[in-house]
Amino acid sequence: MEILSLEDLRKQIDGIDRKLVELLNERANVVVNIGKLKNETGKPVYAPDREKEVLEKVAGHNKGPLPNKCLQAIWRELMSGSFVLERPLRVGYLGPGGSYSHTAAICKFGQSADYEPLADIRSVLDEVSKGHCDLGIVPIENTLGGGVIETLDALVDSDVKVCSEILMAIHNNLLANCSIDQIEKIYSKPEVFMQCRNWLAATFKEAKTVAEPSTAKAAQKAAKEAKSAAIGSIVAAELYGLKIVCENIEDTPNNVTRFFVVGREDARPTGEDKTAAIFSTAHKAGALVDVLEVFKKYDVNLTNIESRPSKKRQWEYYFFVDFLGHRSDEKVQKAFDEAKKHCLQLSVLGSFPRATEVLG
Repeated sequence: MEILSLEDLRKQIDGIDRKLVELLNERANVVVNIGKLKNETGKPVYAPDREKEVLEKVAGHNKGPLPNKCLQAIWRELMSGSFVLERPLRVGYLGPGGSYSHTAAICKFGQSADYEPLADIRSVLDEVSKGHCDLGIVPIENTLGGGVIETLDALVDSDVKVCSEILMAIHNNLLANCSIDQIEKIYSKPEVFMQCRNWLAATFKEAKTVAEPSTAKAAQKAAKEAKSAAIGSIVAAELYGLKIVCENIEDTPNNVTRFFVVGREDARPTGEDKTAAIFSTAHKAGALVDVLEVFKKYDVNLTNIESRPSKKRQWEYYFFVDFLGHRSDEKVQKAFDEAKKHCLQLSVLGSFPRATEVLG
């Protein structure tokens, strides 16, 4: 068998690259036509069910040696460029730039989307509701810190729909421009302090922790103040001129945050879906159990439940639940109809494809 030289192999690569570019542009021309049809019919640019279908087909066609994760990352970026050809996709997130929400947004929608940093989570939902942003990214829960209170409270009064979810590995880093023994103040989100609680207790005896609305805002403050640090991402360190003093300071390596993607409508069924809902019950014994028994009766598998006190009435609570299935499924509809009899309020926040891979 003839052994090709390095130059010959590189010529093969160049030829394949040329064919790839031709095929990608051929695909892009089809995307332009899809964009025209969507604009004529008023359909949204982002279709979560179609995204799931495309990525699954890519994995199904893959015979190696490239791993599925690599190919799916390429296709995510390809779809990002496709959004621009149809209509630029505007995505709001909890800013400023460099926050974990920002990183999650880029992992999900690629480099070609337009990203809008917003001051708080409620603003993200409001901008989507008003149509100023097509989509928004908000953190909903973390494997170490639990539910994100600000997001749960904001969803109570919002009319946005959850249309997708993102699972992203979170690696917390201590960022500063001084040595660790000089640090007197540490900025970050409350949820991040919980994720690093044991490390902070073992490392610092005197340093004061100060809560900020985002890890990126924390990095901004630490960059401007002497003897201050922030806990945040590597991206935030690069953006705001901070050094990484300690990497991966989270208490456990399995630190994953789940984000909701919100829009003005939810996703069509894919066969592997989840639904998020919110309900409140009367202040009486067994009210919550009555609702949960209904879900059990119809074999609706709950994957998460969180509670938040109502700000309208004393001793009344809102309950947030996620469960497997789509709101259009017959058993889900029956469960909702019966559960409403035990609720003061019950509404669907959205149905969406279940995330199966951890990004980042």
